[in-house]
Amino acid sequence: MVRAALGPVKRALGASRPRHYIETMQYVLPVLVVIAMLATLGTLLVGIVVMGKGGNPQLSNKLMRSRVWLQGLALALFVIFMLIYRH
Repeated sequence: MVRAALGPVKRALGASRPRHYIETMQYVLPVLVVIAMLATLGTLLVGIVVMGKGGNPQLSNKLMRSRVWLQGLALALFVIFMLIYRH
């Protein structure tokens, strides 16, 4: 009854998860974020080189669309990381 009067209890998103899950994700999630960021950077650089050389326009367009998807993935993973580890 007292808890209802105080309002909802705020805690980190991963606070109710088993400890072994959180310990595993402590290492996996940052690695996934870095991999997604590096994949975004690599795709961007290859796309710029293809466009700069005046190569296949369909390929450069496909690379830029892939970069947008990878950038979104990296951002989503980063947001999940921040939600789980906020204090």
